[in-house]
Amino acid sequence: MSSTTTYEPELDFEKGADVLKRQIDWRVASYFSSCVHCGLCAEACQFYVETGDPRYTPIYKLEPLKKVWRQEYTFFGKMAKALGITKPLSEKDFVDWEDLVYDSCTLCARCSMVCPVGNDIAYMIRKEREGFSAAGFAPDELKGATKRAVETGSPMGVTWKALSAQIKHIERETGLPVPVDVKGAEYLGLLSSLEIMGFPEYISSLTRILHQAGVSWTLSSETFEATNSGIQIGDSKVAAELVERVLKVATDLEVSNIISPECGHAYTAIRWESANLIGKPIPFRVVHIVELLDELKRNGRISTTGKTDVKLTFHDPCNLVRKGGVVEEPRRLLNSVASDFVEMKQHGVMNWCCGGGGGVSANDRASGLRLAAFNIKKRQLDELGVNTLVTACANCRNILEEGIEHNEMDVEVVGLTELIAEYLDPPEAGESDSTS
Repeated sequence: MSSTTTYEPELDFEKGADVLKRQIDWRVASYFSSCVHCGLCAEACQFYVETGDPRYTPIYKLEPLKKVWRQEYTFFGKMAKALGITKPLSEKDFVDWEDLVYDSCTLCARCSMVCPVGNDIAYMIRKEREGFSAAGFAPDELKGATKRAVETGSPMGVTWKALSAQIKHIERETGLPVPVDVKGAEYLGLLSSLEIMGFPEYISSLTRILHQAGVSWTLSSETFEATNSGIQIGDSKVAAELVERVLKVATDLEVSNIISPECGHAYTAIRWESANLIGKPIPFRVVHIVELLDELKRNGRISTTGKTDVKLTFHDPCNLVRKGGVVEEPRRLLNSVASDFVEMKQHGVMNWCCGGGGGVSANDRASGLRLAAFNIKKRQLDELGVNTLVTACANCRNILEEGIEHNEMDVEVVGLTELIAEYLDPPEAGESDSTS
């Protein structure tokens, strides 16, 4: 798609400071007021656990936001600022904390799960990023991805021409049509750039599964991207615009449901944050592909034959499982096609992040830290002795493959939708029914 909207971030301390001040709502104020400084959040953060660096303690990453709260909204903080006892927020705070805010937090919310007083630290980091983004202090790669998302519709610059080429290949491979711009379809399917360019087998699997289920669905040639760079960088205005684009095509095509693809934060953006971003309820049901597959399987609309006897485990995407509550669905699906599915020691809502969520995967500067944080995932896999790792997020899959390759591990990463498609019964004409 093309857009007349532009995104040109510039360094502007005053703007960032003002935006940061406006992020302090009643939730943030109550969280700072109730923090008991216990440090439990540190042990829940893989960046701290794997480095031992106290700077990576989640609550410490919020010092700039905390400084503003204290000096602008508390009696003693205002007095200390007026008397010159404490220094006001400065550009140096943005400089010193930018790497902590963007490199060492995936917004996975594991720290929020363990806080004894219920403080949502990930929510506060998300609010803090609004100020940093407005001030122009964000990784160049995230700025570039956001600019491309606004101006072309894709953070990776993927065009309809590129997707169209993939669709033609998939139609030849499967012998099935991939519906595009079908008005009145039941479902609008969204994709992430990673699936289009890195894991097109997801699109192929989706096509085969929905065909067997007899589901009426369509893609849009105008807006097909689910990824929301505004959420990652911390720009609610951009995030809202990207959501509005999806809602517009859903309205134009008169669909009833929107399918979020195997992308964790895209699900969060369109399912959980969209109404707040645009200031009104959305008139569509949003369902993650894993939820839809589970629903179709339980309703008998898709069936599978055979099971893999390969020992495998599941990596829980943070946004889908911990923050989205989709816990049992992927497990029911896995058990339907795998006879030796085993759980990691920390799994479900307390699983460890892949290390690349929240825009960290797009940040080259964070690559060393990201690989260090992956060690916790390596130990999880080594403890189980598995050679197959299944997940339901393209970004997780990309980062997991990166960590596995870096550590020279003999582990294959597979998408859950792809695995279900492999065991469809009956197989489509010309399709192999072999099992792995």
